[in-house]
Amino acid sequence: MPKWTDYKRAARERGALALELFVVTSVTASPDADIPGTLPDHLAYQADLEAAGKLAFAGPLSDATGEEIQGDGLIVYRAASLAEARALAEEDPMHKRGVRTFTLRRWLVNEGSLTVSVGLSTRKVDLA
Repeated sequence: MPKWTDYKRAARERGALALELFVVTSVTASPDADIPGTLPDHLAYQADLEAAGKLAFAGPLSDATGEEIQGDGLIVYRAASLAEARALAEEDPMHKRGVRTFTLRRWLVNEGSLTVSVGLSTRKVDLA
């Protein structure tokens, strides 16, 4: 496999978006982890990151059946570097307090679509 930077350059050269984001898989540290008690601070932290333009997406993951919430989550950061993304993840109250552990990876967004509908008179925004 090629080096990350070589692949990113090749993706751009072929016309792909090549948007680098950073993905955190956040996993419950133990069965007795205090997720409910940490959740308000975690959500406030994420709201601050969103307002600062550092948070692209975040939310809970289901279990393998797709029917239950486990307490794990997925977070996508906008950051200038892997080191900056790691610092954002480490400051998350879920990780800082040891409620969850995390794995951080670079993600190169090349393909896909996003639809935004803005109702001018209703002032309604729909994202799909």
